Amino acid sequence: MMRNRLPIFVILATVMIDAMGIGLIIPVMPDLIQEVTGGDLGAAAVWGGILSTVFAFMQFLCGPLLGNLSDRFGRRPVLLVSLAVMSADYVIMAMAHNIWILVIGRIVAGITAATYATAMAYMADMSDAKEKAKAFGMIGAAMGVGFVFGPALGGFMGQFGTRAPFWAAAALAGGNALLGWMVLKETVTDANRRAFEWRRSNPLGALQALGKLPSMTNLLIVFFFYQIAAAVYPAIWPYFIIERFGWEEAMIGLSLTAYGLCFAIVQATLIGPFTKWFGNRRTVVIGLGLEVVALIYLAVISNGILLFIGIPVAALSSVGLPALQSIMSRRVSDDAQGELQGISASLTSLAHIAAPLVMTQTFAYFSDKHAVLYLPGAPFVLAAALLMIAIVVFAKSRRAT
Repeated sequence: MMRNRLPIFVILATVMIDAMGIGLIIPVMPDLIQEVTGGDLGAAAVWGGILSTVFAFMQFLCGPLLGNLSDRFGRRPVLLVSLAVMSADYVIMAMAHNIWILVIGRIVAGITAATYATAMAYMADMSDAKEKAKAFGMIGAAMGVGFVFGPALGGFMGQFGTRAPFWAAAALAGGNALLGWMVLKETVTDANRRAFEWRRSNPLGALQALGKLPSMTNLLIVFFFYQIAAAVYPAIWPYFIIERFGWEEAMIGLSLTAYGLCFAIVQATLIGPFTKWFGNRRTVVIGLGLEVVALIYLAVISNGILLFIGIPVAALSSVGLPALQSIMSRRVSDDAQGELQGISASLTSLAHIAAPLVMTQTFAYFSDKHAVLYLPGAPFVLAAALLMIAIVVFAKSRRAT
């Protein structure tokens, strides 16, 4: 796998650009939405929530579709077409002067950003059984880099106008499409190609089909709970920080950057050693356990310095997810890797649809001064409870890995 450096770079860059696509435009969205609607900040926030939900929902719907298309027609065409369309879409949004154009733009962006499934399948194709966890860790590291540099680049480009981040995103996606056209090699051959079927491309239908595989249902439940717990961070982090510590935007950005950097370092350097020392199953349990500790810790602290002390532990807990993905990947055939990764991407998107609704409502209730129990960190407790259930469910998956 490591001999294919340029193709791997393109795959990781694709995942990074997908991750940056959300954070890149966050700094300018309030001003841009007010600009195109003429409304106030409150109305802009409502539209911002709609845009985020639409984006995540389209990823949920299209993850299995793109994964199955890549199983039939190849990873290369799916990745290149998605990147090219994404680039054109950002150009259209850069020139939008109507809120509905932005809505349509986020719909298209959600579809094209669903290439996470195909990227994971490409890495699985290029990796043997012992390399899969490390390969998936590299994907996680690329996502971490995207989450870190997306808001940073968006904030910097925002100084040049509300449209500048969109032009930057268009250039990144277009440039990566061009590089991919030159260096990406197809990994789907006649040996692992499979016929396209609509029933597997439906996110719920495909999930039902995978649930019939031995032990896969429990693993999917664990994966879903893991994703909901992880989604608590972007869902409530800024609100929690302001309520608990009274920090302003600069410190909020610094804390997010610290978490993103720690996350990227863990994914890039520690996945291989952890799985080598402990094996996949124990690494999953370690990750889940550390995440529970980190979430409860964040829920009860009242000092900003303690927050920064806890961030490395929260990031270290991410070692469990690539190990879990490796277990799942090894339990399906080579010709179903795209389908599996499509379902994984859809579950992630579904978590990103559900978590903001549940976690923000939980935060609103427990941060009210008149609440029976004042606990702004209550969403972290809820996420920790879900992970404790996930540990029990994972323990029922008895097959050795």
